Amino acid sequence: MTRLRRWWSGRPLRLRITLVVGVVALVTLLLLSRLGAGLLTGGLLGAADDELRQQADAAVTQLVAGEAPSELRGPGLRIVDTAGAPVDGGPALPLRAGQVRELAAGEAIIVGGLRDLRRWLAEPATLPDGTTRLVVVTGDLVGGATLIARAAVAFVLVAVLVAVVVAGAAWVATRAALRPVDRMRVAAARLPTGERLPVPVADDELRALAEEFNALLARRDDAVARLERFTGDAAHELRSPVAAIRAQAEVAVAHPDPELADETLHAVADEAARLSTLLADLLVLARADAGQRPEARPVDLVASARVAVARAGDDGPVLRLVAPTPAEVAATPTEVGLVLDNLLGNARRHARSLVRVSVLPAGRWVRLVVEDDGPGIPEADRQRVFDRFTRLNPEAGGGAGLGLALVAALVRGRGGTVSAGATASGGARLEVRWPAAGGA
Repeated sequence: MTRLRRWWSGRPLRLRITLVVGVVALVTLLLLSRLGAGLLTGGLLGAADDELRQQADAAVTQLVAGEAPSELRGPGLRIVDTAGAPVDGGPALPLRAGQVRELAAGEAIIVGGLRDLRRWLAEPATLPDGTTRLVVVTGDLVGGATLIARAAVAFVLVAVLVAVVVAGAAWVATRAALRPVDRMRVAAARLPTGERLPVPVADDELRALAEEFNALLARRDDAVARLERFTGDAAHELRSPVAAIRAQAEVAVAHPDPELADETLHAVADEAARLSTLLADLLVLARADAGQRPEARPVDLVASARVAVARAGDDGPVLRLVAPTPAEVAATPTEVGLVLDNLLGNARRHARSLVRVSVLPAGRWVRLVVEDDGPGIPEADRQRVFDRFTRLNPEAGGGAGLGLALVAALVRGRGGTVSAGATASGGARLEVRWPAAGGA
């Protein structure tokens, strides 16, 4: 069965449609042929029964009138008792006892082969002395049987012929119906970047297919453009730490100076750490883009925030955590840690003296708000800060512009939202809305 299914699924669509239509047409026509042959047989038997019954009724009338059974005997008419024994002086009936009982019960029967097929029928007659006799009549059905057999063969041949014609029509119709799809497939394969398929005028399935193709092409072009931009930005950002490490190494090799060795090694280590962080962020973003996310589970956001604040250390602005009630989000501990570290790192780079971290449950959501007292984010850039490799003030140093992009990718991947705004004092305000664990 599996092999047959595999073979069937490997056939062209046009062939499969033609075979299905042909088989359905053949089965339907064969059933109609059988029905027609059955109707023809019923009509033939009905006509024969009517003729035999008229003959039997005439004989019954004569018997009731007192005529002797021997005088009524003929090639197709016999007089017997209820047990089937002849009373007309003729030979025994060529019937079995069971067949005689069927005749006595009023049923008509067919006896013999195709070459000597006969129809038998019996009518009861009550004689003047009170005895009951059976008037048995029979008729030849050989001619009718031959007609029915020939009609059945003709029905089958016509059914097969019509099924072949229907299958051929289905092949031609399917070919004509799929020709626009073939043209659309060829056109789609030859489309250059940025071009779209022509949309048919008729509001039918082909128009819907063309529109879906165009939407798919638009997504493809957008993905390619984003990939090219991302690759270019990544190459640009990777160039700086690699160039710095190479320059430091070349200087150390060209001018070996024990007094500068320690300084050179520290500079190389710093650039290597920066490079490692950049590569780790790129890897996380690539996995997020590919949808490679582990299964979410409840994570205590308040406890994670306390750990992130402690991990940030005491140097720099003061970190203040506001968490009035426990709150759990649907994510993974690694994702929550990355989001918190990037938000706190971004706020500490721009804050003057204070960073406030708030965890606030809000029904089906948990709000994570990080505020600082720095210069804030210009309103025109509050959407752009979540784009990759975006740095509003590159001269001030800091990361590669991937931190907030990483936050957006991780949070949105779990069905949450991120937004940027301003505090009452003009500082930056970054808010994350995470789905609460359990969907309260």
